[in-house]
Amino acid sequence: MTKKKIATLDRTDLKILQALQDDGGLTNQQLAERIGLSPSPCSRRVQKLESAGVIVRRETVLDPRALGLDLTAMIQISMDRHTPERFANFEATVKQYPEVQQCYLVTGQEADYLLKVVVPDIDHYQQFLLNKITRIEGVSGVQSSFIMRRVIDTTALPLDYVE
Repeated sequence: MTKKKIATLDRTDLKILQALQDDGGLTNQQLAERIGLSPSPCSRRVQKLESAGVIVRRETVLDPRALGLDLTAMIQISMDRHTPERFANFEATVKQYPEVQQCYLVTGQEADYLLKVVVPDIDHYQQFLLNKITRIEGVSGVQSSFIMRRVIDTTALPLDYVE
């Protein structure tokens, strides 16, 4: 199996990436201090990582429960036909729904899509499901699972595999 590498990263780049995964809100000065560089070279490296597409964006992660979004559901969606048009329509539609945090086209099971959805409660989930998801043309089956506890919930990538 061949590995496709888009960017060549050294130890300092990996330190920058790890620090930003741990805390994306670091100022350039704080980041430079944390990894042992002066601010100017640190800033240039971050810009290089952004230009190379390694750093896609920086986000602030919110606690859903602190905002009253207490129900997280994983939804398996089956489509009636496997055509590019059906898939494109489904994907364009769910991109419009702020409740959908993640959407994956999957294989290896009966479902075609796996969605992660966050809403305030089961009543809002029912409304979301009935008024939005099941109304998308081509949706033929829906299976829901509800998250009881977040054991691991991270966006950090395992940088130990990067050479």
